[in-house]
Amino acid sequence: MRNHIRTTALAATALLAALSLTACGGNDSADNGKAGAAAPAANSTTTPDTGKDANDAKDAQDTKGSSSGTDNAPVENASATSKGSTGGGQGGKSSAGATGSGSTSKSPVTCTGSNTKVTVSKVSRPINHLLLTATNTGSVPCYAYHAPALRFDDAQAAFPVLRDSIPQAVVTLAPGQSAYASIGLSGEPDGQELHKSKHLGVYFTGKSNQGSTGPSTELTLPAGTTWGDNGFVTYWQSEMDLALTY
Repeated sequence: MRNHIRTTALAATALLAALSLTACGGNDSADNGKAGAAAPAANSTTTPDTGKDANDAKDAQDTKGSSSGTDNAPVENASATSKGSTGGGQGGKSSAGATGSGSTSKSPVTCTGSNTKVTVSKVSRPINHLLLTATNTGSVPCYAYHAPALRFDDAQAAFPVLRDSIPQAVVTLAPGQSAYASIGLSGEPDGQELHKSKHLGVYFTGKSNQGSTGPSTELTLPAGTTWGDNGFVTYWQSEMDLALTY
């Protein structure tokens, strides 16, 4: 009986020991399994995540740099275009202002001794003729109205005007252009008394043809100039040849 109890006790002790070992083995296995599961998790967290963060940071930096370069280019181009457009606009405006100023036509004035240069010259044909040339030296057009009024030296009366030489329209001189009038020193009949003169006063007339207007011009006549009371001066003409037909 005592042996049976002892045997039973030993068996129970052995069973408990076995169970303890089994429990310990299961815990160790569970712990090992848990530790094994934790290791890959740690690796997946550390290595891949760290690499991902580094790549993401690099990508973010590259993206930022790329985005910055892309964004700046259009801004610079847009700024340059806008500046160019503005400059063009200013240029256009300036240009429009200049063109407007240049295209604004100024009203013609009357030709006088202040805005024309007058010369007198002797011509070979027709004989006994002089040629007057009046050139516009001003900056605006001028009208050469009617005929020049002439006075030789201290003559008492103005030289006669040839009415048959009236032009179809008033001669208008742009700056730099000239008008012409011929002087017939003597006319028919021959045998009239001739006067010798050294100077010639040239006076301009206005639109109303009532007297002279503006400054006159004093010219020196070609040497040996003589004139008769029946001489004449033509109206201002636009062409020299036309003036010399009378």
